[in-house]
Amino acid sequence: MVTEPSLTPQTPESTPKWDEPEWMFGQLFMMGFDGTEVTTQIRELIEKNHIGTILLTAKNLISADQTTKLVLDLQTIAHNAGHPVPLAIALDQENGGVNSLFDSDFIRQFPSAMALAATGSVDMAYEVAKATAEELRCVGINWIMGPCLDVLTNVKNQPLGVRSTGDDPEEVSKYGTAFLRGFKDAGIASCGKHFPSYGNLEFLGSSLDVPVITESLEQLSLSALIPFRSAITQGVDSMMVGGCAMSSAGVNAMHACLSEQVVDDLLRQNLGFDGVVVSECLEMEALSHNIGVGGGTVMAVNAGCDLILVCKSWSGQHEAFEGLKTGLDNGVVTHTRLRRSLQRMLDMKEKYLTWEKALSPQGVERLSAMRELHDELATKAYSESITVVRDKDHLLPLSNILEPDEELLLLSPLVNSLPASAAAQRFASHIGIPRGSSRESLMQGESIFQELGRSLARERNGRVLHTSYTSNGLRPVHENLIYRASAVIVITADANRNLYQHGFAKHVSAICKLTKSTRNREKPLIVVSVSSPYDFAMDPSLSTYVCTYDYTESALRAVVHVLMGKLPYKGVLPGSLRQNQKVHQSRQHWLVEAFDRDRDLNGLKSLIERLQQDTSIMSPSLLNGCSPKTFLLHNAVVEEAHFVVRNSSTQALYGFCSTYHFLSTCTGVIATIFVDPERRNMSIGRSLHTRAMKHLLQKQGVKRCQLGSRLPSVFLGIPSNRKAECKLLREWFGTLGWDVSRSKPLCSMLLPQLESWVPRPSLEDSLKQADLEFDLVCGRERADDILDLVKTNSPQQISEIYDLALADASGSAVIRANRKSDAALLGAVVVYNKKSAWAKEAVPALRSTEGLVGGISGPVISACADESAHVLQGLILIGIQQHQRQQSTAVLLDCIDGVANIDSLSAMGFTILQEFDEISCNTDTFTVPG
Repeated sequence: MVTEPSLTPQTPESTPKWDEPEWMFGQLFMMGFDGTEVTTQIRELIEKNHIGTILLTAKNLISADQTTKLVLDLQTIAHNAGHPVPLAIALDQENGGVNSLFDSDFIRQFPSAMALAATGSVDMAYEVAKATAEELRCVGINWIMGPCLDVLTNVKNQPLGVRSTGDDPEEVSKYGTAFLRGFKDAGIASCGKHFPSYGNLEFLGSSLDVPVITESLEQLSLSALIPFRSAITQGVDSMMVGGCAMSSAGVNAMHACLSEQVVDDLLRQNLGFDGVVVSECLEMEALSHNIGVGGGTVMAVNAGCDLILVCKSWSGQHEAFEGLKTGLDNGVVTHTRLRRSLQRMLDMKEKYLTWEKALSPQGVERLSAMRELHDELATKAYSESITVVRDKDHLLPLSNILEPDEELLLLSPLVNSLPASAAAQRFASHIGIPRGSSRESLMQGESIFQELGRSLARERNGRVLHTSYTSNGLRPVHENLIYRASAVIVITADANRNLYQHGFAKHVSAICKLTKSTRNREKPLIVVSVSSPYDFAMDPSLSTYVCTYDYTESALRAVVHVLMGKLPYKGVLPGSLRQNQKVHQSRQHWLVEAFDRDRDLNGLKSLIERLQQDTSIMSPSLLNGCSPKTFLLHNAVVEEAHFVVRNSSTQALYGFCSTYHFLSTCTGVIATIFVDPERRNMSIGRSLHTRAMKHLLQKQGVKRCQLGSRLPSVFLGIPSNRKAECKLLREWFGTLGWDVSRSKPLCSMLLPQLESWVPRPSLEDSLKQADLEFDLVCGRERADDILDLVKTNSPQQISEIYDLALADASGSAVIRANRKSDAALLGAVVVYNKKSAWAKEAVPALRSTEGLVGGISGPVISACADESAHVLQGLILIGIQQHQRQQSTAVLLDCIDGVANIDSLSAMGFTILQEFDEISCNTDTFTVPG
């Protein structure tokens, strides 16, 4: 006998284990596993990772008895492992075609949500929901992943179909709250889904493409959000947020469950929901491929999700744990947010879970006692749901049009079987097909309608012909049977998505209209939709149209009774077609990690290559010549830290940010932020910037921060060549806390055709008359006065360039300008060529510019120089002549003040290569936006 733990409310403060990150993390994940018994994987997740919620699916469940034992085993492991509270055991059991647990002896088959709405009885919906939940509670399930609260505003292209109660938001609300009351009264937790709605998705085709909601948030609030608002008012325990994208004017969420705007702002603040928010499974192919499970975990938590669903692979589940741990360690995820989510989970568990219940499920004994009552309820619900949408020619019952000896033709599609199909399972077992094989799927689909054919045959003394049809369309065998039969029934299942079924039914209709029956009338045709009622709901050319809402044996048995006149048809089409939509900017928090050379070097190389091919934002020449080495300085007087957003599953980099701390000037620099062209406008850049600024602001000794860097010489600031793009970038950085009004213009310049270049005579004459002399310094031996000049007079990051140049005598040197009269040092400039070890990587334009290019960098003019323009021009002239002697074809000036010196240098023949706006701020006034 297990002693019941204290019934005092669980809080993070009341149980010391919740102070340990591993225990806290465990309560924030819902995970699944393969197998119908406890596996090593799930045991380790419970004992070592302390997961608090398990999602069971059809792959785990065989029967009611086996399910009871499996759930008890899981709870026992958790109890023995010291879990303070029982496991939440969740299950999808929506009825109709979506049941994870089926047992023909103990678990009843009830109609789908739309079928219940077709009965027109809210009380029926409540009773079915309560009965469903009571059965689940008997086998140990304490959390049902339902109801579906989606409004089908686009009924022709939806995978949800009959899982929703229809296209009328008020009607969906009415039945949704009835389901919630039933679940609550049965004593299990509920979960509304799929927020903000799967009812109007657009599908792009590939499994790697995320289905998209194109309605705005304003339109959603007028229709699709109404059932969710009602459910919140009725006290729904949890809410699942979908993995769909949102794309309309002002809305750009790649995955709703990863969007702060959708979860925190819309669901929490706007709708006022304070229960548990569950994410979509982060291993769905589109999400894991585009973001990665680790990064998705952090984004989901920061968006406001309390419980992260990772229900498939062992590796994905470990990746999720590592992602959350990394996010907490580097500050992307806050402890406060995790504690808040933990409290919500504990509050929900306190309402429905105790160790006494968890360790003593009622099992099949209690299910046996319920069986008769639930059988009657299921039969009544199915009988009242069958809907005759049209019967203009009074073809029903079949006795109106068929004599006992006339033949009826049944044409049915090949479809995948439903998990709840006991007949299909018996059929596959009888012919020896392994469970789960592709052949099993095909044969089970055929066997479902074979049972329907046999039922009709029993009612008509065997006078029934039956064959299947496929996407190959109408074949000669079909035509022969149509001519032979006196009436035809065509079965369709989601013909709006399986268009071959739509075409087949219309083709049969055309033949029947041209073929006379024995009563000298066009051959009677009845179309029966066994899934979505919208297949032909709006097509009056088919005079008799019947809907069953699913093709379980119970539904097909009921439709046979309706067709034969043994049962009056009572069902009505649910809802009325509507459309509605609102707008907000989506924010997502990506997991930002420190750059790891071994792990990320190849990914960075690929990212740079993709950017070099993209010209949508900036001139491609900015990154031409760049490689990963460009950003890895390895300089003793520069501390560097770089950050990445990556897909932890594929190792692809989606974004990169380089930062440097220049010790000589106490300056922290963001030198680069770039994002994969295919993943812009997804908050990746924002996430990188936030992490980079937090890093720089926390560094000891950093007194000012700067956008743009002379070392490496890639982005001297915000690129400003293209004015429209520059404006957008300035606005973007402005929203991130930078005072963009205080920017400094800089540029790089190029002197081409150096072979034929000669200085203007006036320039040479003025320099000859000036009190100046120049010499070349290689190495540090005679460079003390130069370093003093640079330290005293240079702008940011110049002293590091001089250090590198003086240490690299093979490819770099410094030109020094002295006053002849007193030998005072008036200025200096660095010259370098492609042999320079530092410049060939740090100045990518040196490699990307055609020809043999020489470089000039970092001109520094003493404050005591009388004619600073003369000194600058003299230094540049000597540098040009130095490169001419080395047979260079062009000279690059990698960084020049864009206001003070551009005119004098243009007069020498230089043209602007790139323009930038350098922006800086003091660290004590900068605030990183939330």
